[in-house]
Amino acid sequence: MKDIKILPKEFFLNRNVVEISMDLLGKVLVTQMDGKMTMARIVETEAYDGAVDKACHAYPDKMTRRTEVMFKEGGRSYVYLCYGIHHLFNIVTEKEGMAKAVLVRAVEPLEGLETMKKRRNQNGLYQLTNGPGKVSQALGISTFNNDTVLYEKESPIWLGNIPQNSNFEMVSTTRVGVDYAGNDALLPWRFYIKNSPFISKK
Repeated sequence: MKDIKILPKEFFLNRNVVEISMDLLGKVLVTQMDGKMTMARIVETEAYDGAVDKACHAYPDKMTRRTEVMFKEGGRSYVYLCYGIHHLFNIVTEKEGMAKAVLVRAVEPLEGLETMKKRRNQNGLYQLTNGPGKVSQALGISTFNNDTVLYEKESPIWLGNIPQNSNFEMVSTTRVGVDYAGNDALLPWRFYIKNSPFISKK
């Protein structure tokens, strides 16, 4: 962990959500839950913009009890329950009052592999974290961690950078499971590391 440089608060604020979604590829997601540390490299993301994107929970800039955290200043978590089963981990971005977030769809395990396997009741490697619900389960993230600050190492969830993780080719394509969003479903706002065996299946 000594080689990991934590991402500063400014990382989440100074660009638009699509750029941040791309820049999150290769970054490291660290969780410290119940005395267990897990670490994983982000290999797949999706961008969501509450101002213009019908696929976003906050569209059209609508604040509800669930989406309230999306309107806060970037650099915190938005964790929601999907289908009453899967906890999905998102990263809120940009300035306060702008509902934008990045969904972490898949990660590559780096440390705490046995902990991840136990949480997932799964022995296989490539099926361990190749989907957003799997990511949260493996890393111990739940809705209890909603609105968690992500740029402090004392936090149970934080994000960092390992310089050698930046050497890869990125693929941009449409997002998964947002057909209800009409033309916005065609936005090329899903990003993943080319040839990674850990990305989710479309």
